[in-house]
Order: sequence, then C-alpha cells, then structure tokens
Amino acid sequence: MMARFACLKFSHLVLAGLAALTLSACSSTQATDPNDPLEGYNRVMFAVNDAVDQAVLRPVAKGYRFAVPQPARTGVRNFLRNLRAPVNLANEALQGDLAGVENVLVRTSVNTLIGVGGLIDVAGMEGYPYEQEDFGQTLGVWGVGHGAYVILPLMGPSSLRDGTGMLVDGFMDPLRWYLFNTEREGWHYARLGMTVIDSREELLDALDDLRRNSFDYYAATRSAYLQRREALVNDMDPGVGGVAIPDYD
Repeated sequence: MMARFACLKFSHLVLAGLAALTLSACSSTQATDPNDPLEGYNRVMFAVNDAVDQAVLRPVAKGYRFAVPQPARTGVRNFLRNLRAPVNLANEALQGDLAGVENVLVRTSVNTLIGVGGLIDVAGMEGYPYEQEDFGQTLGVWGVGHGAYVILPLMGPSSLRDGTGMLVDGFMDPLRWYLFNTEREGWHYARLGMTVIDSREELLDALDDLRRNSFDYYAATRSAYLQRREALVNDMDPGVGGVAIPDYD
C-alpha cells in the first residue's frame, strides 16, 4: 500500500513540475480575461458537473442546512479552516507576506487554545480575519498568469496555474501526510467531503441567483471564478466583482 502511495505521490510531483514549467511559458494576460481554448470540452464537462451538482451536491447541501443549525455549521466551517492553517501559513511565507504569516500564527494559536480546537473563531472577533491562501494564489503573486481555463471533472472551475497549485497544496499539508502515512486515509476523505458540503451550503443562494440571472450560466461561472481568483491574489474580498466560487481542495 505504501509503495502504491509513494508512486502516486511521485506521479503527482512530476505532473506539478511539468505544469509549472508550462506555466512559466504562459503569457501574462489580464487575470479576468477568459483564456478558454478548451471551451468545447469545458462546456461538456461543465454540463456533467452541473448535472451531478443538481442531483447530489445541491440536495445534500440543502439537507445539511435544514438539519444542522447555523451555529453548528459555523463551528464546522471554523474547524475546517483551522485545519488548513499549515497550508495558508506556507503560502503566506512564500508570498513574502509577513503580516499574513502573523495573522495565521495568531489565528491558529488563539483559536486552537481558546476557541475549542478551532470551533470558535475567537481571533476573528479580535480583528484577525480568516484569509484563504493557496499555491495558485502564490504563483499569481509571483506574476504567473492563469494559463488555460479548465473545468475539472467533479471539481469545477480551475486553470493550469490553479490546478498546479492544488497539487502542490496537497503536499504542503502535514495533516494529509500524517493521515496517509498512518493508514488513516478515511479521515482525510471525510475532511474533504465535509469541506465540499460546507462550501456548497455557503453558496446555495448565490449560485441559485447566478443560475437564474445568467443568460449563459457557463460564461457567468467562468467570469465569477476568474474575478474571485484575481481578488484573492490581490488580498481583496473574494466576493468583489462576482460570486465567490469555492476551491474544492
């Protein structure tokens, strides 16, 4: 089992390296301009993902909202964010954002020790807001353009840059390493599943509005995704300029 896992990790590293080399050759167009050479494929995959979302994810998210009170859902979201702290910290450091590094360290220590393991966002109440950071954003800060926009199967909107970042983030995460190396993969997948459900529940109303009000739902989602990623790279509110489409890490 460990040998198979090692091979899988190696193949992902090779893929990440090749993608990074490709990214370095990409021209830096405006981040919100759609670079969509795979639009034919993307529209088909978008339709498949949307069908799965409407049949499975949206009903599950609605059920979660109905069955779990808002305070409990907020606690789950805070806990999941706290678990992501090592990845956020590494990317803040790679971006050279010392204030961001301080923010993550304060949030993690305060929320873990005082906020019941991260269930209560005590640090946020004291002026240390949560900031999501990932390696796709880090590459953006370094001046790397998106590359081609792509719809990933079951994972939604991404780009060559952000897909590469997602792979790298997986290897930055010490909790993921620990769970896989101690044969506790089930906990990792439970965390991943809960993250998807939490993100989808948070966006139930926004995505329903986007669908109702869009002439072309695919194009509207693409625009919202690119605007959100541009906002995150520039440390702005990810809701600025459009719907905050989540990253399903």
